[in-house]
Amino acid sequence: MTAIPEVGAPSAVPAPAAARRSAPPPRRRWRYLPMYLAIAPFFVLFAVFGLYPVLYSLFLSFQRWDGVGPMKYIGLENFRFLVTDGTFWESIGNTLIIWVMSSVPMILLALLIAVGLNSSIRFRGVLRVAYFLPNVTSIVAMSLVFGSIFSGEFGVLNWFLGLFGIGHVQWLADPWAIRGAIAMMIIWRWTGYNAIIFLAGLQALPKDVLEAARVDGASAAQTFFRVTVPLLRPVLLFSVVMSAIGGMQIFTESQVLLGNRGGTDGAGLTMVLYFYNTAFAGNDFGYGAAIAWGIFIVVVLFSILNWRLVMRPERGQVATAPAAAGTAPAGATTTTGAGR
Repeated sequence: MTAIPEVGAPSAVPAPAAARRSAPPPRRRWRYLPMYLAIAPFFVLFAVFGLYPVLYSLFLSFQRWDGVGPMKYIGLENFRFLVTDGTFWESIGNTLIIWVMSSVPMILLALLIAVGLNSSIRFRGVLRVAYFLPNVTSIVAMSLVFGSIFSGEFGVLNWFLGLFGIGHVQWLADPWAIRGAIAMMIIWRWTGYNAIIFLAGLQALPKDVLEAARVDGASAAQTFFRVTVPLLRPVLLFSVVMSAIGGMQIFTESQVLLGNRGGTDGAGLTMVLYFYNTAFAGNDFGYGAAIAWGIFIVVVLFSILNWRLVMRPERGQVATAPAAAGTAPAGATTTTGAGR
């Protein structure tokens, strides 16, 4: 029997040699430097103008400061007062009411406009630009125009109502009329924007599904409500969440149209307007920072609530799909087994 020669253990590599072998060469080490330098301006600007103000506002919320004198640490006192502040809760209620009065008609009207623009009509490009134009208009200029429209004595809207024998309405004096005026401004500005978003979603829908619905004899209304709207649920979710985020931050419309106090009985006093009054008009920057963080929490909770409400039908369909598959007819199972 031939003896198998014994293979010796590999010799150990010296530690300095292994370190030199694993270390990348200097040229490879600096190869990605131009790429990091190319993206560095964004992170620098974000850190200076985004991250630092956010962290500083959190630090400021634990202080009492008028913007001039020394700061005084007061712990959670600002947040304790925020929870019991009736004006803050009133501003939340006003903001929610204005959001409901503006977002529901705005989304419905935007969806109808998108369906019309998606059809075979003339001058579609011109109409798209016309509907989107209010979104790029100056908010301050728009608020001044709407102020002249809703003026109680010489407003254009009251003049128009007078043609039908309707008396003057004090649009900027009645609490509900104030909220309605602000809601109309929001509808006028954001309907075209959402219509363009919905139009992009409609154009991305699979044509074969819509054609199959028509071949099966579905009417235009049935196709829209049972096929088009369910397929548009992700786009609807985006619009609802974005409108919730924007609706919770209404400021310019109320401030320019009504002033810093929000009009009669504070009906137009939104959360951001209250924050502005406290921090910059009242020089209470510590409590203003606490209000800002309270607004952040309200926006996050409200966005999550809208997301869950919009996505609930889809989760229900996904949950019932396995049950529907499990209740398949016995004949179908037998046929499948015979085919195999």
